[in-house]
Amino acid sequence: MADTRSAAAHDAHGHDGHDAHGDAPHGSRRGYLIGFALSVLLTAVPFGVVMAGGVAAPVAAGLCMVLALVQIVVHMVFFLHMNSKSEAGWTMMALIFTIIVVVIALTGTLWVMYHMNANMMPDMSQMSGGM
Repeated sequence: MADTRSAAAHDAHGHDGHDAHGDAPHGSRRGYLIGFALSVLLTAVPFGVVMAGGVAAPVAAGLCMVLALVQIVVHMVFFLHMNSKSEAGWTMMALIFTIIVVVIALTGTLWVMYHMNANMMPDMSQMSGGM
């Protein structure tokens, strides 16, 4: 009898023995920790490269973009659990959407940074140097 009430109470809370998210794979603690460590590393390396200042600006920008793309893949695999076991249609749609958003964000950022640099006012020290 206790087992019947226990099962009924379990079902009353929406737990019917199946996962609430269907057959979606869930990550393990180890997987989350690996993803977190990779995310920290992929954030710290570009930060260190830029702050050290020993690398040419175009090379540093290219490295930052490549590591940002790798970080997107890390997030998709370790945190969003997108792999070959996921539903193929949704995974492909999510990947296409992610690529479109990244291309728009990178293109827009580079366009704005280029035009901000090209259209900046001259340095005030150059203007006062003639006096």
